[in-house]
Amino acid sequence: MAGHMTPEEFRRYGRQVVDWIADHQERIESYPVLSRARPGDVLAGLPAHPPERGEGFEAVLADLDRVVMPGITHWQHPGFFAYFPSNATGPAILGDLLSAGLGVQGMLWATSPACTELEIRVLDWLAELLDLPARFRSDGTGGGVIQDSASSAALVAILAALHRADGGTAGRDGVTRRHTLYISSQTHSSLEKAAKISGIGSANVRVVDADPLTLAMDPAHLDALLAGDAAAGALPVMVCATVGTTSTTAVDPVPAIGEVCRRHGVWLHVDAAYAGVAAVCPELRWINDGLAEFADSYATNPHKWLLTNFDCTAMWIADRAPLVGALSILPEYLRNQATASGEVVDYRDWQIPLGRRFRALKLWSVIRWYGAEGLREHVRTGVRLAQDLAARIAADPRFELLEHHPFGLVCFRPRWDGLPDAEGDIATMRLMDRLNASGDLYLTHTRVGGRVLLRMAIGAPATVGAHVEAAWDRIREEAAAGP
Repeated sequence: MAGHMTPEEFRRYGRQVVDWIADHQERIESYPVLSRARPGDVLAGLPAHPPERGEGFEAVLADLDRVVMPGITHWQHPGFFAYFPSNATGPAILGDLLSAGLGVQGMLWATSPACTELEIRVLDWLAELLDLPARFRSDGTGGGVIQDSASSAALVAILAALHRADGGTAGRDGVTRRHTLYISSQTHSSLEKAAKISGIGSANVRVVDADPLTLAMDPAHLDALLAGDAAAGALPVMVCATVGTTSTTAVDPVPAIGEVCRRHGVWLHVDAAYAGVAAVCPELRWINDGLAEFADSYATNPHKWLLTNFDCTAMWIADRAPLVGALSILPEYLRNQATASGEVVDYRDWQIPLGRRFRALKLWSVIRWYGAEGLREHVRTGVRLAQDLAARIAADPRFELLEHHPFGLVCFRPRWDGLPDAEGDIATMRLMDRLNASGDLYLTHTRVGGRVLLRMAIGAPATVGAHVEAAWDRIREEAAAGP
């Protein structure tokens, strides 16, 4: 019978695991970007029943190579251009390892003061690096917290907004009247999901018109919807503006939306999950316009473009009182002197679950390893490579470019001259499937103005100009082969 792993065994196997990760990083280009596994392949390689007797860790590593790796899509591959990047770097991995080794459950300040206070300081650091409003810092009425994802941040923001809007009635008595939430057609789907979870209901999610060219939310239509809903007896709860939409990185006009929200007394949440970290570069801080004056809550993901492995969403709130009011429950077994004193932050009151990991360690590690200069250089590299790619696409008459690429995403499509729109869209999807099946690159698609566009998101730490050029050459060759 296998007993607990001894410290010496942990050292031995731990070195093997670190070596395995380092070897993987070195040879990542040898793998196909997109997994070629078919449904059930990984299951077929795994025993149907758990082992009766413990096995050595060598067996785990062997099955990692034999069974798991063929089913992995390589997000860190330099040819990964799908979705948005999900950076995993050495400092972040080591920070996560330290978190796992400590095994902290940081639900309360008292359960590990360092877990809470390091997070407070690191979120203040990040707010400074991004030049976010002073009211998001911990020394005022607001502060920052690490959530698992922007989806959770949106749900938490809705619950805080709901608490402020009805004075806590819904949290106490349930949602007994019609509440409304405002998004655009470009807003992330997590907002509709959050409406379902919070009790607002998907039928009460109001979709604001988006400009057909910029795909940005229309403040005038938002104003009309808010006025009409209030007149009909609804209670508007929250508006979500997006800085860098998932589809095309469109940017909503936050200052104008904020003016509308202020007139109607509605909470403004700004979702900058992908693009927000770009504000580490002073030349991109225009994306912060309107935050200081109007935003009640704000979220961005270091685990996308800021070299910190998943999961790590930074969320800030201007006034923590509605958030804590909405989420705080204090059973007897959690009572303690520090909480009772009112001198500490208990992050259990800032999130949905009670328990929480020591996520701040990996973000702390990343910021200290790279420094502001290194973080800026990474973002600027992604922007430059995207601009270079966009220029190549714009210069090729066989392709059409969507003219918006201030970040690391470029959207485009072949023209397929002579094909009707519907057949051209089918041809574009077939092209994408062929490219992805090659193993050399991985793209996704979106639909704008009824037409299918290819999305090429640049930002993996290993991606350099040669990889982007090779991908573009491959795209042109495949497109030239015909639909």
